[in-house]
Amino acid sequence: MEEVAAVSATDAVQDSCSLDNYLSQPDHTMDDRIAAARATLGTDVVLLGHHYQRDEVIRFADYTGDSYKLSKIASQTDAKYMLFCGVHFMAETADVLAKPWQQVILPDLNAGCSMADMAEIGQVEDCWESLGPDGKSELIPLTYMNSAAAIKAFCGERGGLVCTSSNARGAFEWAFARGEKILFLPDQHLGRNTAFAMGIPLSEMVVWDPYQINGGVSPDRLKAAKIILWKGHCSVHQRFLPEHVDRIRSNYPQMQVIVHPECRWEVCQKADAIGSTERIIEVIEKAPEGASFAVGTEIHLVNRLAKRFAPLGKKIITLDDSGCLCTTMYRISPQHLAWALENLVQGNVVNRIKVDDDVKHWAKVALDRMLEVR
Repeated sequence: MEEVAAVSATDAVQDSCSLDNYLSQPDHTMDDRIAAARATLGTDVVLLGHHYQRDEVIRFADYTGDSYKLSKIASQTDAKYMLFCGVHFMAETADVLAKPWQQVILPDLNAGCSMADMAEIGQVEDCWESLGPDGKSELIPLTYMNSAAAIKAFCGERGGLVCTSSNARGAFEWAFARGEKILFLPDQHLGRNTAFAMGIPLSEMVVWDPYQINGGVSPDRLKAAKIILWKGHCSVHQRFLPEHVDRIRSNYPQMQVIVHPECRWEVCQKADAIGSTERIIEVIEKAPEGASFAVGTEIHLVNRLAKRFAPLGKKIITLDDSGCLCTTMYRISPQHLAWALENLVQGNVVNRIKVDDDVKHWAKVALDRMLEVR
């Protein structure tokens, strides 16, 4: 077999840095090029990989985690460049928290988030105006981390904050200490599951549909509601259904079901446990050898956990046999990563994510308020 010569960073960057030249190459041909470019860049670059990212990319990450954990790490690193292998709102949050001299890069600009896209700033502003001046005096806007920087800024400017799936209850308690109602963006399921766990009945929650007049909610229902939920959802977690839990109960009676709070209320009510991505990992880590779990979250993480804990005799399967893939996260490939890195070697910053200064200010206010929440 003909020996393949080692690829140096210098040799690699002699090739054209057009993305098309990368996308036509197989995944495995990028490995040496990624390693060479990273060696050349050294500590100037840090790679952040979200848990839902594909294995071929996340194995190159310096840090892995959920969106908040990675953004917090990003705010603490001294790297000049942050390559965020996640989706657009995550890169925006990293830029909001970044130091002035740091630059954030998203390897593929098409890596968005369908949930974040369900709450457009114009629609949210229209909703706010529709609620009227009397309602706004008692209404606190909260947004999930999975939202655009403009939505985070909207909440920050109007006395609200950002929350994660792990501290959503604390955020709700914070808001109720300051007002009587909450407008929760953009994930209705996280909002509903959080409020219900706090003892708020479903009858005191309404869903605001931005494509209907007055959100599709009667004035009387709006007045009685404590929680106004935006009509948004995660395309991955909404695919899990109650019958998936029923099937696990039938086929694996001893298996525990743990799901993400972005899942439907009906699914969460049937589950043994509900938790953020980091919480799911923690529960499985602390479980005794031989424990088994059906997990309702993105398939890449589930498969990674199954492989990691198999030597301990722990059985981990997906709650839905068809597998729930985050297609936008999957868009980032080894080819995109190599392209972004080799451009940096040549002194070119591609796909920089830069949040406007006014948006950045209020988004950071909302994120800083989150630090008050436990």
